[in-house]
Amino acid sequence: MKRLLLTLACAGVLLSSCDTTKETGSGESSSLTAAKGGRYYGGVFKVNESDYIKNLFPHNITDAISYRVANQVYEGLMKFNQSDLSLVKGLAEDYSVDPSQTVYTFKIRKGVFFHDNECFPDGKGRELTAEDVKFCFTQLCTQNINNQGFSVFQGILKGADEYYKASEGGKTPNFEVEGIKVIDPYTIEFTLTAPNSIFLYNLARPFTYIFAKEAFEKYGLEMRTKAVGTGPFKIFSIEDDISIILKKNENYWGSDEHGNKLPFLDAIKIKFIKDKKTELLEFKKGNLDMMYRLPTDHIIEILEEVSSNKGQYSQYDLQRTPEMATHFLSFLNQGKIFNNKDLRKAFSFAIDRKKILEFVLNGEGYAPATHGITPIDIFKNPSYDVAKINGYDLNLDSAKFYLAKAGYPDGKGFPKITLELNSDGERNAAVAEEIQKQLKEHLNISIELNIVPFAQLVENMINGKSDFFRGGWIADYPNPENFLWFFYGKTVPSSIEKPSYPNMMRYKSDKFDNLYEAGLKATTQEEAFKHFLEAENVVMQDAPIMVLWYDEGYRLMQSFVKNFPNNAMQYRDFSSVYFEYPKKADM
Repeated sequence: MKRLLLTLACAGVLLSSCDTTKETGSGESSSLTAAKGGRYYGGVFKVNESDYIKNLFPHNITDAISYRVANQVYEGLMKFNQSDLSLVKGLAEDYSVDPSQTVYTFKIRKGVFFHDNECFPDGKGRELTAEDVKFCFTQLCTQNINNQGFSVFQGILKGADEYYKASEGGKTPNFEVEGIKVIDPYTIEFTLTAPNSIFLYNLARPFTYIFAKEAFEKYGLEMRTKAVGTGPFKIFSIEDDISIILKKNENYWGSDEHGNKLPFLDAIKIKFIKDKKTELLEFKKGNLDMMYRLPTDHIIEILEEVSSNKGQYSQYDLQRTPEMATHFLSFLNQGKIFNNKDLRKAFSFAIDRKKILEFVLNGEGYAPATHGITPIDIFKNPSYDVAKINGYDLNLDSAKFYLAKAGYPDGKGFPKITLELNSDGERNAAVAEEIQKQLKEHLNISIELNIVPFAQLVENMINGKSDFFRGGWIADYPNPENFLWFFYGKTVPSSIEKPSYPNMMRYKSDKFDNLYEAGLKATTQEEAFKHFLEAENVVMQDAPIMVLWYDEGYRLMQSFVKNFPNNAMQYRDFSSVYFEYPKKADM
């Protein structure tokens, strides 16, 4: 860390006279400089993730951890307010929609520059223009092994499907995407095939982050880690599976309501400690400034000490909120085993979700998932009442009925299967072991467990190499559609040999697809939610996944961390976060 601070100083980030100083657990000292509005510049935010990133290239971001890192480096036309998750303008200074609700015109902010990088002449980042947006979105409509995000434009953006088809096999189409038109250097227009209820949300997702053409041409697949965007932080160093350091972007365009140039922090250091107990120890030593998710056997102790303001944990700030996140197990619906709907239903009826939440997770979750995949009490909209979704709860009679109907009475003749999962600090493993136990007790079915690195799990899921695998979804945006998006059957390839994303369970239902599409084309939220609710009921009746629990976000924070609100998506924007260390008493 001393080497990092020295490097930052040499790069011109050396702070002037300090107002406050804090001694960290490692013996380092960090200086802060006062800004307007009682805020401060300086400091290195240290945070941990239990799994390593999979990919930072926008078109291939398929996991929450990569999303959280990339969100500091890249930006989209739209973004979210970190406090309430409302849509706000990002790289777009303004936008308008025509009366038909199919033509969107965006004004791009002037004076936004890409990070300095050797992909540019003399290493100096150039200004962002509308042509950059066109380039990135055209690439998003191009078939490529590094592109998992086409579905955000599929059937939505005019000409996108035709361009995607023409680019098969590495071909370069001799025409452009019809629905993308650059008006002038700072104006771009998008034409949709029909009104779309989620188009603006899609422009805030990682798939639509804007990157530099020069970086794409120079680095290619290396953009997995060589990220060149316009965000408040830029890649400084990466040690695979150990740490990522993001350095302050001195040329960032943003400022806060007090006129302070953003960001406040000098850097962000992300560690990858897999064991939650070790992570908690590092947090208590002061080597981490935030801890997301707590060791299950420490949860009760932490909650009691924070609420009573007594004990070692009372000195920290505990943030707690229901999350737009659902945990589940997925079946390969087109595989040789779980192409049987009755078998999938038998598994879903055989699980005691309340027991998992209360005794395995020690209550670190919001509620057992006995309705659909959309988390309860999150959207709080009368048009989307999840209580009307018929899900699954423990029912042994139903479980045994469907197991027999599937051809395996009392589990006889059931083949050997393996549940594949990543550890997530042992949390997933503990749940998997309980499910293994319950399936044996309730259905006389034996399963094996295989814990693999997260990147390998995702790769196997996408490529159809696992019949039974752990899944989880934390929303990209606050809308029920985002939980139904990955059941859309028209994104599933005809061959099991080809990769499938986002529909990794390879579920297909014409009835679901029709309802889902009707929701997308709706012109009002009420109409959209009506169709989406019906679609979710169809999904749950087909049981392509086994929904387990709706999550709750626990974040333990050092008390000097300011302006970093928790939210239901774990959407993190470090641009306005600052430190406020207590001043030392006069000696």
